[in-house]
Amino acid sequence: MALLHQATLTPSKLELLAEWLPEQDWFRGEGELERVAYFRFDDPEGEVGVETLLIRAGAGPVLQVPLTYRGSPLEDRDDALIGTMQHSALGPRWVYDGPRDPVYLQTLAVLTGGTQVELWIDEGQGLVQREPDATVTGTGSTGTVVPATDDLDIDLVRTPEPGRHADAPALIGRWEGADGMLLATVAPRA
Repeated sequence: MALLHQATLTPSKLELLAEWLPEQDWFRGEGELERVAYFRFDDPEGEVGVETLLIRAGAGPVLQVPLTYRGSPLEDRDDALIGTMQHSALGPRWVYDGPRDPVYLQTLAVLTGGTQVELWIDEGQGLVQREPDATVTGTGSTGTVVPATDDLDIDLVRTPEPGRHADAPALIGRWEGADGMLLATVAPRA
């Protein structure tokens, strides 16, 4: 379960990404960023926010941008830092490129046999469940023991496409206008 806070983020997620995304070699599109959909995973330790944004820049393709949100900097990962933001309820947040954060990689490996987490928001009078605008389902087994991420080949698809299939356990996404999109595969390293 992901507990969301009614909060103001400064800068916003899209403002932060507007600076970082054009510098990435996989970025496609021009113009203002638009959020198409999103989903969240759950850090088993409850310390790191793990969210994936599906965004588009102008008429460009939908891009998958996994993010992690931390209450303190991630040691030895300055190259993965997207930037910092101020969260009105939680304070400063360090925002990282998910595929370079070990918590994201571990949750993705586990989720090749699961789904995204339920979203709950505290609206001041108790928790209210928020309906997701994207759903993800893993094709792997939920009972499998997940090895250390160093022992896995994790392939994140930054530009999801329909009809692409995987031989390994995979994460498949659905959102308005898109169904059966391959988002990632996870397989034991050979």
